[in-house]
Amino acid sequence: MSDIFAELTGAITAGGKSSRFGSDKALALLEGRPLLDHVAHSLESCGLRVLVALPGKYALEGWQTVPDTRPGEGPLAGLEAALGAAIRLRGTGWIAFTGVDLPRLTPDFWRTLAAARTPDALSVQPLDSEGRPQPLAALYHTDLLPRVTALLDARERRLRAAAPAEAVCTVAGIALGVLRNVNTPADLSTLQDEQQ
Repeated sequence: MSDIFAELTGAITAGGKSSRFGSDKALALLEGRPLLDHVAHSLESCGLRVLVALPGKYALEGWQTVPDTRPGEGPLAGLEAALGAAIRLRGTGWIAFTGVDLPRLTPDFWRTLAAARTPDALSVQPLDSEGRPQPLAALYHTDLLPRVTALLDARERRLRAAAPAEAVCTVAGIALGVLRNVNTPADLSTLQDEQQ
């Protein structure tokens, strides 16, 4: 199974303003560790790991920091930066892309997505408990870079537009709680309470 990870580029976008959170969400502590560390742990076996953030803002051993190509433009811009970095550093292939606000992601989650890839897919996205695709914890192929750039140039900012619907493979049956998102301090408190 480790070969699946070796061929993936792990990518975390950490360039957001954390406006709903009120402070730097990436550094907020859960179980004594920053959210960023929790997310990075789920991707630590990837052959290449990139962090989309301001250079020098965070320190993650074994990760290469790449600047956000369009600061403040949201996760679609983070995806553009991650895809571009993956191509420059490794060539074409798949990236496992997520944000800092999904601390319950696991290596098994990423293995499940990687195993679900099909020859015609350009993105593999998990379905949440209500059956909705979740594009912020998903696989994307580097062939999407021209499309993502064109979308951003046309002022599109929705991450779910990154891949055409016919090229998205979805995965159901994701364990409850893995896709729990931390947007506010209350979300973080809820997660902490659940662990006690």
